[in-house]
Amino acid sequence: MSPSLPSRQELLDLKGKTIRVPALLEMFGERVRNYQTVPLIQDALHEVGLDTHPSFTTCGLKTDMLIVPQAAVPFVEEEAEGEVQTGTLPQQPLRIGDVPSARAGIDSVTSKSSLRSATHTMRVKNYSQLPVIDGLADLKGVVTWDSITARYEIGETNPTLAKSMVRDAIPVAEVHQELFTRLPEIQRHGYLLVRENSGVFVGIITGSDIAKRFQNIALPFFLVGEIEFRLRRCLGPKLAGDSVKKLKGENHSGDFSKLMFGEYVRLLDCEQGNGKQRLNAVENWKLLGWGGVDRSQFVAQLDRVRVIRNQIAHFDEKALSDQQIDELREFSGLLKQLL
Repeated sequence: MSPSLPSRQELLDLKGKTIRVPALLEMFGERVRNYQTVPLIQDALHEVGLDTHPSFTTCGLKTDMLIVPQAAVPFVEEEAEGEVQTGTLPQQPLRIGDVPSARAGIDSVTSKSSLRSATHTMRVKNYSQLPVIDGLADLKGVVTWDSITARYEIGETNPTLAKSMVRDAIPVAEVHQELFTRLPEIQRHGYLLVRENSGVFVGIITGSDIAKRFQNIALPFFLVGEIEFRLRRCLGPKLAGDSVKKLKGENHSGDFSKLMFGEYVRLLDCEQGNGKQRLNAVENWKLLGWGGVDRSQFVAQLDRVRVIRNQIAHFDEKALSDQQIDELREFSGLLKQLL
């Protein structure tokens, strides 16, 4: 079912009033800004001669936008919310707490448990180690298969938990600490116990957790890097110079590599709200000479890649979906064909 659109009069009644993005979206039966809802709402406002200041497309969700006549909105180069410069990923250090297993809870035994109870848990869970913790934060040691084997090697036939656990040099980190500085400990010990700043143990990071996390990060990271490289090769030779200056202003160097990723979209978006840039985008598309490529689909996909890229740049804790990974792969493949 198509969304219920506001009437012409309902839109005209907004003139001179302030409104926030969620309320404007709600008028159109929508909840989020994306490549479909933004042009829908912009076109509806422009048809009745209205626009928002600041721009509905880039302002914050809690920003009060003034509904004004379209001609009264000055054209100002606005950087998309959350947009980051090309070639600058990542934007912040990776923390211990960014690894999902660091906050996923931790199995343990108490100092009063038997060694048999500890080894049973280790066998069932396929653990190489198990911490011994009294309460939530009193770490007594860690029992490992190596530490148990060591007791038998010195002749003990019935070792206890107290004698079998490691008590010294136990690798422990807090969730706020940087991950990269603690990687040598994970490599050396095979694990890292994690606690909140309060001292409560909340998780454990193992070598396999690191491998999984870096696979989730590295694959999309390199796919996006490949896309940026191919975009510069596809667009740069034909759009650098005058096309870039028309977008950024005559004082700009015209260097295509200086553009933000969102500006790649604006160079080619023939349906954007700014009339002058819309006409420039039509000319830019002609310059590319891609007769076999659907412009609307290309621009829409480019904008979806921009959103995914920003999610990666800000280390969004939610891993990319298979659909998003496929989106990156498909777009990279398309650019490869256009080179």
